[in-house]
Order: sequence, then C-alpha cells, then structure tokens
Amino acid sequence: MTQRKPPGMGFESWIDKQIREAQERGEFDDLPSAGKPLPGAGEPLEEDWWIKRKVREEEGTAGLPPSLVLRRQAETAKARALAAPADAEARAIIEEMNAKILDALRKPLSGPPLNLMPFDVEQLLRERKGTSRGQ
Repeated sequence: MTQRKPPGMGFESWIDKQIREAQERGEFDDLPSAGKPLPGAGEPLEEDWWIKRKVREEEGTAGLPPSLVLRRQAETAKARALAAPADAEARAIIEEMNAKILDALRKPLSGPPLNLMPFDVEQLLRERKGTSRGQ
C-alpha cells in the first residue's frame, strides 16, 4: 500500500524516493513491453482517444448484456466458418458455437431475448461450398 507523504517533504522528492526504492526491489524488472516504444508515442491524440481504444480492445462488447454478446459471437462464428479453408474446420467452429447456444438456451442469459437457435451444420457447409465457387 502506498504510504502517505511525510510532512515537510516535497512531492517530487517523495515520488522519486518511492520509484528508486521500487527499482531497488526489482519491481520494474521483466515488465511486458520493456525496451519497446510506447504504442502511439509521438502521434497526436484525438478527442476521446482512450474511450475509442477501450472499445477496440473489447471488440465492442463492453457493457453489452450476455445475450447480445452471444449473438455477436454467433455472427462472427458463422463468418469464420464460411471463410474456413476446410470443411472440418468449419464444422468445428459451428459445433463449438452450437454448444454455447444450447447452453444459453438451457440457462437463459440476462439481457434481451436470445432469439438464436443452433446452426444447421450441414446447411452451413452447403452454403459454404456455394460461396466458395463464387455463387
């Protein structure tokens, strides 16, 4: 826990002392990204940059109810399956997503209604073959 600044000591020297002691204890050794430039260093910051970064990091699911997150995951899984290089990989993606959907149907999630049923794997594979020929 951080200690309180002693009376009569300047803030700068108090902070410098804490940093020096932490360095001596090795608390800054082996930090991730050590020796690498900071992301975005030297670039001008746009308005609300930190909000936009947070949204990008969380892929737009921050604060969404679980039912909406699952819907988004289902859309992504379908797109990944359609773009998969092999039927086996597409089948695995959809079967994994179907397991999540079935689990959510058994134990309802909070938020708006799920309005989602498991994918028909064979239909999706037929659709995948149709899109791979450019139809």
